[in-house]
Amino acid sequence: MTNDVINARVTFRKSPIHMLERFTFRDLDSAYQSFLKHSGLQECVILQTCNRVELFGCGNVSNTEKIKKTWASVSGLEENAFKENLEISQGTEAYEHLLKLTSGLDSMVVGEEQILGQVKESINTARQLQASGTSLNTLFDKAIRIGTRVRRTTGISKGSISIGSMAVKLAEENIDDLKSKRILLIGTGEAASLVAKSLKKREIEFLVTSRTFERSKAFAETVGGKPVKFEEAIADFRSIDVLFVATTAPYFLVTYDRVKEAMESGKNGMMIMDLSNPRTVDEKVSTIKKIKMMNLDQIAEMVDKNMRTRMGVVSSAEKIINEELPVVEAAMKRIEVEPIVNGVFKEIDQVRLKELRKALQMLGETDENKIRIIDQLTQAIVEDIMSTPMNNLRKASEQGDSEIVKTVTKLFDYKTKE
Repeated sequence: MTNDVINARVTFRKSPIHMLERFTFRDLDSAYQSFLKHSGLQECVILQTCNRVELFGCGNVSNTEKIKKTWASVSGLEENAFKENLEISQGTEAYEHLLKLTSGLDSMVVGEEQILGQVKESINTARQLQASGTSLNTLFDKAIRIGTRVRRTTGISKGSISIGSMAVKLAEENIDDLKSKRILLIGTGEAASLVAKSLKKREIEFLVTSRTFERSKAFAETVGGKPVKFEEAIADFRSIDVLFVATTAPYFLVTYDRVKEAMESGKNGMMIMDLSNPRTVDEKVSTIKKIKMMNLDQIAEMVDKNMRTRMGVVSSAEKIINEELPVVEAAMKRIEVEPIVNGVFKEIDQVRLKELRKALQMLGETDENKIRIIDQLTQAIVEDIMSTPMNNLRKASEQGDSEIVKTVTKLFDYKTKE
């Protein structure tokens, strides 16, 4: 009779952004139908963003293998694709994860605003498709309320900044009319995605490249930018005004000779942001005239100053989540006994109505006013007798006392509806 909540997710924490594309559901309607039919879940909600693909499910059987098999089938993947990428949370861990999501604590950029709207959109879609039910609707409603409270109380969304968005901000400050410039982003990983999102948010067009063109295409489709072939992009910097480099290459991608050659062709100048670790722009490049260059350490120092002022805000957000988590747990446990409470009240009310009709027939009572008074009297008696034990049942469920739940079910001969 348990209705455990399970969360299965593939996110930026374990998978590069370009790999997340493989796990997405292109046809949401079909994905929902497949999970409800084949995974053992009775309710589900799908959350997809450029940084994560997540499934929240609820049912009598939370079978991880069935979920993986269904996911693989819908996405056209082999099941072993999940080996290094999939994370699973159940029960309280799943509740906490969702609260951190809506509060902005699990985002690539702490306090990011967009995720709250994306969570709202995901539960609204699930409701429209009748894929979610009492359990997940309750959980998501509470998570959205708590996430909103965290953001309003702590101000966690104000001034949040990442290395990627700081790099774009610095480019804006140093380059006149950035929108009119030709911008190249080298890389498709976490840092590159933050640069891309920041550029896209400002409606700034840019080129993106990676060592494989397919990866660049997948990144561009998911995050933004126009994909270009790696060899062509690296070979000629003459047309580039701003260069963001965010890769994990173990050698210099941007060499002194290539940049010097580009500048000798009559370029007015170029700004280079090296967000790579280890560095992939030769430091000697900074000695070339008309080159403005910043490396990861310099950019990170500015981000650290911003984050230090925000650490107290993160602690405040975590404190609110820790206070609210037991309340969410209690509400989710209570859902389990509500069908019993409603069923018992319904059965007793049927007995009440049967006996009321018999009594009225024996009395020969036809006065509607008197009949209404007697009806209200019997309702009040039933409610007075039953409210205390049923409220105690709810409390027992909230406290995880399954024995009392079993006893009440047996006492009232309540049959669980499958």
